[in-house]
Amino acid sequence: MNKPKWKEGIEHAWESLSEGWRELSERATGALTRFKPGSAATGSGEAPANELPTMSSWAFLAADVFDDDDKVVVRLEAPGMRREDFDVELRDDVLTVRGEKRFEHEASQGRYRLVQCAYGSFRREVPLPVEVQGEKAEARYRDGVLRIELPKAEGARTRRVNVKVA
Repeated sequence: MNKPKWKEGIEHAWESLSEGWRELSERATGALTRFKPGSAATGSGEAPANELPTMSSWAFLAADVFDDDDKVVVRLEAPGMRREDFDVELRDDVLTVRGEKRFEHEASQGRYRLVQCAYGSFRREVPLPVEVQGEKAEARYRDGVLRIELPKAEGARTRRVNVKVA
């Protein structure tokens, strides 16, 4: 018994949608970060009374990892913060960035109708592709981007060897 064409079309559309959702989920999983209300220092988890009640949310904290011959560079997009708001730690082959993005109220009598930015404390783990020298790492925060340069360990550096082809 043959399926009607419209039923085949729905099945194909559903498969396509499912495949797209799986791919989006796989690509975004690492960038999806939980922002929790309260202070990262106290870990209280409670938002002050003057903040929005919906302060706990998931948001994208996008990162780029660049690997060249001598170093690994991690760029983390975190606009609206100060360099003092970050705590960076390297353990084994995982770079952990913790911080807190604070909510600042507008000084007017109006009210918020839409809040799409995430606020609160966060923790983002970035797996590194090779072993690095953590004691020689350098970090800078400028224009909303945290840039961390990690020199590669001696054994992880790429060496070029010319091979004569006979």
